[in-house]
Amino acid sequence: MLIAHKIALDPNNVQTTYFARAAGTARFAYNWALTEWKRQYEAWKADNSQPKPSQAALRRQLNALKREQFPWMLEVTKNAPQMAIIQLGQAFQNFFAGRAKYPQLRKKGVHDRFTLTNDQFSIDGCRIRIPHLGWVRMRESLRFAGKILSATVSRVADRWFVSIDVDTQDDSHLPKAENQGAVGVDLGVSALATLSTGETIDGPKPHKALLARLQRLSRSLSRKQKGSSNRKKAKGKLAKLHARIANIRQDALHQLTIDLTRRFHTIGIEDLNVRGMVRNRHLARSIADMGFFEFRRQMEYKAAMRGGQVVVAARFYPSSKTCSGCGHRLETLSLAVREWTCPACATHHDRDVNAAVNLKNMAVSSTASACGEDGAGRARKSAVKPTSVKQEASSIFSQK
Repeated sequence: MLIAHKIALDPNNVQTTYFARAAGTARFAYNWALTEWKRQYEAWKADNSQPKPSQAALRRQLNALKREQFPWMLEVTKNAPQMAIIQLGQAFQNFFAGRAKYPQLRKKGVHDRFTLTNDQFSIDGCRIRIPHLGWVRMRESLRFAGKILSATVSRVADRWFVSIDVDTQDDSHLPKAENQGAVGVDLGVSALATLSTGETIDGPKPHKALLARLQRLSRSLSRKQKGSSNRKKAKGKLAKLHARIANIRQDALHQLTIDLTRRFHTIGIEDLNVRGMVRNRHLARSIADMGFFEFRRQMEYKAAMRGGQVVVAARFYPSSKTCSGCGHRLETLSLAVREWTCPACATHHDRDVNAAVNLKNMAVSSTASACGEDGAGRARKSAVKPTSVKQEASSIFSQK
């Protein structure tokens, strides 16, 4: 099981300068390799006798010429350019497999990061040793025990972080779910989540709360002369505010997902088309402010770590239009209708609570049929249905 632990760093001025230089080297190597990849691929298409580009060949090519053409690369760890080209090769693999778009050039201030292999750094308590630099203080120690695979140093606004990948078989740092039964979770805009238990969790909506300040700093940045020191300062202030908004949103999502996975073993959620939802210009800002995709990502890995499971409903599952009491389904139900009465059984429903209850029922039925346990179905042999067996899941996780 792979876990990534992201830890804030506390570097001094010399170390901060080194980080920026190493990140710039990695960015240059990535962009150089991408340009060479395009050139060599066009040459191969014109003449098939020419070799096709690959990340291994590009790494050898860069090693052969960097001492003469790019001697400043030698001032930082060799992993910075080499791992950047390896990441470019992985990006092309994802592109050819249809999992991602064509790789684009990395930009300064946006893609400031470099990666180290496990033989190039070491960790001792609350500090990490970086090649050509020495020991750098970390804000906390590594939480997980296991084989350390790699570390990525990155910058967010004016802060530096290190994300350490660990291969561990020990997930005892999180206790198993309390198994309070199953729960359905309906995500929304007015409230972040509505549970089938009737609980409502309001989202912090940090972008909406700080929108006036965000607009003010954006106007201030646009008025500064390009290349000036004042523009650099204004850009830093705006980046810090964006980072604060993201941190507030992340904190709320972590608290919610930790609480749900700690209490419930089986959780039913919807497969939301977030990309299509944000095309609605009236709701795009509110939807993006909630972080629906991040909620699902955190739910899946945290539930698996606690021995639980997340059941995702189909994209067009009619959770809101179906009566949770009798199963009657409405033909249409506009988004403006927040409460409705079932014409078949006369049950009055809150739209969000009804959807959450339907998601819970879907999760329970899907779990019973997927487990294939004795007693699941109409023709069970025993008089009493046996206790369900928890299913363990293994995946690639990331930890806050």
